[in-house]
Amino acid sequence: MAVSASLVKELRERTGLGMMECKKALVETDGDIDTAIENLRKASGLKAAKKADRTAAEGVVVAKIAEDGSYGVVLEINSETDFVARDEGFLAFAGSITDKAFAAKAGSLEEVIDDELESARQALVQKIGENLNIRRVEKVEAANGVVGAYVHSNNRIAVLVELSGGTVELAKDVAMHVAAVNPQVVNTSDMSEEVVNKEKDIIKAQPDMEGKPEQIVEKMMVGRINKFLKENSLVEQAFVKDPEVTVGGLVKKEGAEVIRFVRFEVGEGIEKKEEDFAAEVAAQVAASKSS
Repeated sequence: MAVSASLVKELRERTGLGMMECKKALVETDGDIDTAIENLRKASGLKAAKKADRTAAEGVVVAKIAEDGSYGVVLEINSETDFVARDEGFLAFAGSITDKAFAAKAGSLEEVIDDELESARQALVQKIGENLNIRRVEKVEAANGVVGAYVHSNNRIAVLVELSGGTVELAKDVAMHVAAVNPQVVNTSDMSEEVVNKEKDIIKAQPDMEGKPEQIVEKMMVGRINKFLKENSLVEQAFVKDPEVTVGGLVKKEGAEVIRFVRFEVGEGIEKKEEDFAAEVAAQVAASKSS
């Protein structure tokens, strides 16, 4: 049967899909818009699965804290491209996940992802044509103090900081410092033995160590390791807003102590595949000709 333009328009408005896809769905259902929507929803799972092997290493990180600073959550939601990461539909999806994780005080993906959320993800995959991934979520809850958050303006870095004592504003300032400087640990004693030993190997291999007596090497190494630990430990770092004071000195002055921090950066740890876009386009053209 002939499908009217108004019917196609209605289906597009209700699904957000392309005109040709909507028209084809309506033709297949003889203009039954509800059945067309149902069929498109069934098909979305297949379309999402076809995109699941694409690397989603762009996206956003988001954070939300309670008004009283008692707890907060931080999440990473990935897309394939930075362009989609700025899409209103994608950002709305990320916001809804954040609200859900916050309400549930979720500290794991299992507490956030359910059938309803997965259906919404697959529908968005179908609409935008990219793989999407809810990668990680973490909760920070203050046992005897406050939690502060800082999200960089482009939503690529988000930090939660827990303080014992202090204020939410102080915790936010420390979180901003963590976002900018990226310390590895809170205190020097928190640095793992594995990291320290790796740094020692690097120092030993440096040219100015060659030919020196072992005791001289050890003495030089102690100084350099201590420097490395101070540079990578939050409380020992010069505060970005006032380099005359360390972060540890700043919080101590306010009667507080840094307990922990969580820093998420978009795509960190994800190995991006090198895409041959010319080959991909050629494959899509060939597939369209054979169908």
